[in-house]
Amino acid sequence: MAALMAAVPVLAVLAVLGLCPGPAAAAAAPLVIWHGMGDSCCNPVSMGFIQKLVEKKIPGIYVLSLKIGSNMIQDMENSFFMNVNEQVRQVCSQLATDPHLQRGYNAMGFSQGGQFLRAVAQRCPAPPMLNLISIGGQHQGRVYGFPRCPGESSHLCDWIRKTLDLGAYTKAVQEHLVQAEYWHDPLKEEDYRKSSIFLADINQERGVNETYKKNLMALKKFVMVKFLNDTMVDPPISEWFGFYKSGQAKETIPLQETSLYKEDRLGLQEMDKAGKLVFLGVKGDHLHFSEEWFDSTILPFLQ
Repeated sequence: MAALMAAVPVLAVLAVLGLCPGPAAAAAAPLVIWHGMGDSCCNPVSMGFIQKLVEKKIPGIYVLSLKIGSNMIQDMENSFFMNVNEQVRQVCSQLATDPHLQRGYNAMGFSQGGQFLRAVAQRCPAPPMLNLISIGGQHQGRVYGFPRCPGESSHLCDWIRKTLDLGAYTKAVQEHLVQAEYWHDPLKEEDYRKSSIFLADINQERGVNETYKKNLMALKKFVMVKFLNDTMVDPPISEWFGFYKSGQAKETIPLQETSLYKEDRLGLQEMDKAGKLVFLGVKGDHLHFSEEWFDSTILPFLQ
């Protein structure tokens, strides 16, 4: 008892000096990353760099950069040619069996990886996605055109352009060309609603799936980053969930003026009113941003 009493003044002094040990800081939630078209999970100048940057800035964080396929080459090829619904199914299975993610995780998608991770949030609520960060994702589709295709081969890009122009909504193209699955032609809205096997589904174009709506609304934050000088995504406002005004391809409208928002088919209106939607703009072309911007603007959502 005497020894215990003698220790009390020492603890008091330590507390005043700020040296008394306190509760351990909560560990950052794990992070899942999905890359964009023509990229791969571990490219050292893209997703590999982002992963190392996050791990450096947030010590101890678990980061999973998704790889679709058995190696980086397959991963890149699958970003063009593997049915998106199958990709999402594989990712959901991978997340469900990863022991690091079972208490929840943050998700960050780059370009098409943004809308793919939104599909994960809507279709696969376990484990729970906490925050979704879409960096240049095209949530109302792209691209009414196919500028600046990033593939290794210009011949590949030319072939994709021609295929999309000739038959984006045919069954064969929809099932085997990723970019067709979120192709949204504002002059062919009926074809899009009827035949799009991915984007029209997750955007509730053929009816309201209440489970999709409930799952998306469970997010704490849905962060959408738009590149203010984007020459790759057409229309760029798709990165903020906006699109062309119905029936033409010149005038665009913001999310809040779309029927998707007004009818609240996905719960975006309710999320917006609750402060869950975050719209960020960054100067630069598609996926062009500085480390300083990433540190100051994106990292706070991960900590």
